[in-house]
Amino acid sequence: MACVLEAPLRMSVLSEVTASSRHYVDRLFDLDPQKVLQGVMLLYLLQQESSSTELRTECAVVLGSLAMGTENNVKSLLDCHIIPALLQVFSLFIGLLSPDLKFIEACLRCLRTVFISPVTPEDLLYTDATVISHLMALLSRSRYTQEYICQIFSHCCKLQHWHSCGFKSLPQPLLCANGPDHQTILFNHGAVQNIAHLLVSSSYKVRMQALKCFSVLAFENPQVSMTLVNVSVDGELLPQIFVKMLQRDKPIEMQLTSAKCLTSMCRAGAIRTDDSCIVLKTLPCLVRMCSKERLLEERVEGAETLAYLIETDVELQRIASITDHLIVMLADYFKYPSSVSAITDIKRLDHDLKHAHELRQAAFKLYASLGANDEDIRKKIIETENMMDRIVNGLSESSIKVRLAAVRCLHSLSRSVQQLRTSFQDHAVWKPLMKVLQNAPNEILIVASSTLCNLLLEFSPSKEPILESGAIELLCSLTQSENLALRVNGIWALMNMAFQAEQKIKSDILRGLSTEQLFQLLSDSDVNVLMKTLGLLRNLLSTRPHIDHIMSTHGKQIMQAVTLILEGEHNIEVKEQTLCILANIADGTTAKELIMTNDDILQKIKYYMSHSNAKLQLAAMFCISNLIWNEEEGSQERQDKLRDMGIVDILHKLSQSSDPNLCDKAKTALQQYLA
Repeated sequence: MACVLEAPLRMSVLSEVTASSRHYVDRLFDLDPQKVLQGVMLLYLLQQESSSTELRTECAVVLGSLAMGTENNVKSLLDCHIIPALLQVFSLFIGLLSPDLKFIEACLRCLRTVFISPVTPEDLLYTDATVISHLMALLSRSRYTQEYICQIFSHCCKLQHWHSCGFKSLPQPLLCANGPDHQTILFNHGAVQNIAHLLVSSSYKVRMQALKCFSVLAFENPQVSMTLVNVSVDGELLPQIFVKMLQRDKPIEMQLTSAKCLTSMCRAGAIRTDDSCIVLKTLPCLVRMCSKERLLEERVEGAETLAYLIETDVELQRIASITDHLIVMLADYFKYPSSVSAITDIKRLDHDLKHAHELRQAAFKLYASLGANDEDIRKKIIETENMMDRIVNGLSESSIKVRLAAVRCLHSLSRSVQQLRTSFQDHAVWKPLMKVLQNAPNEILIVASSTLCNLLLEFSPSKEPILESGAIELLCSLTQSENLALRVNGIWALMNMAFQAEQKIKSDILRGLSTEQLFQLLSDSDVNVLMKTLGLLRNLLSTRPHIDHIMSTHGKQIMQAVTLILEGEHNIEVKEQTLCILANIADGTTAKELIMTNDDILQKIKYYMSHSNAKLQLAAMFCISNLIWNEEEGSQERQDKLRDMGIVDILHKLSQSSDPNLCDKAKTALQQYLA
């Protein structure tokens, strides 16, 4: 009976009440099945061919109004399958492809409202392969269809893969679905060509939504960025259009989004970092966004985008650091909420509290990028008001995002030898860092363990107290992680720890790792893990007493590992490092006998002396020199055995080498036979 009511009456009841009464909206999602049924009926009427276009239009309007309610309301709509229902109507040419423009716009507006909710899965847009094509076709219908479709695309375009090791200032959610990512799907359906002309629309809302669409399409995407840089609209290239949108007389939202587009294109390699549109336009615009005159949310977005822009470029970091006193300007990010706002304006206090974490996070990120390479910039950052205290406090914040950003900032500053010896020691930053490492998500553990690698360098005063705090056990556990970055950092930190360390520390490391785990690391498929493990062995096997002690307890296993690597399909650097380990073993007093009694190893050394690669030849020569050094006991017997193997003949050939290093080393070795 409900379906035969006159449409004007239904419109007046539904649209007016829904728009004016939040109580009515909430009742549609009440636990009472009778009330929930009212919301379901709207979807039913929307899909009925017997319903008039006017009625279906009004149903779409009301459903869109309902979607503007609470997140629970949107969840209820999703549970009622609103998106499949809309897309079904759309795919059957009853809804979105109807000749009635108002119905098209109402359905798109409803779809837009549902998709911009944080509780709506973006993948729902891509369940039907024809949907994107239909939406592209609808772009030309009206300025409203252009606005809504671009907004749907910008909210539903997420990266499929996320680089956990690298710093990204504009993070995208991680998706689990297989197949092409959203950027690729939209790109392959002609998004660039279909949306580009909207950047010069007479409607500001259309221009903005098109701009936002390009900002997410280009992010971390070289294919899209390289295409954008060559597209022209009305005879003007897109980068030139973006630069015009950066001008000070344009709305802040437009300036920021244009800067994000140019930033993504630059990071993707489509625009050079020294291009004037980056150095003279984009970077200064983003610095302006960090000033006190801007809204807090604008300052956050400006700082994060700038951090991403300059993250990997030394010159951009230098330019940014001297633009508008940026380093000092960022210190203000830590002053919210202010005491004044607490006294004078409760609403302002609530606003400041809401953005305080985001401001600190953004400031830490930008400081991390600024200080990534230049020592003078790091010094300026650390000398900024209470900077080290702020970082230390940031390491223990409740917000994971702030903690991660603080650790990134600390990692960036820890690259400074001077600061490791002064500010890091004065503030005992190793203590909160070790606390962070005890129980944190992988994304924080990766950066924190990387920072610990720097604090364990030989010249760092923090090395000794870190050792005393039980770091060996922690780092050994990291080497067993399934996460590649954590394995690399764990073994890297142990390598730094073992450099010029006491014998007890070296023994503790070997005991903590266990022979089984050491072999596991030496057989790791990742070359970085293998290289750092070989570096650890090389550092463990230094100074003769240590070499002899370790080889007396682990000699058999180490020699097996060396043999396997020299026989395996490894690159030059891996084999060079392995030969250097053998050279260290050959420098031991008793350890060298493990080489002399192993004919297989001796033949491998001989082979690499005649290798085509000079680095491997030189490393093998170091082994021979240490074995035949005539001032050491038993040298004559070792020299005789190696002579019988033909080593002297190879030395004579190498003494004529055009490579000065090989030539000198061969002549030095031959002198041992003549002495």
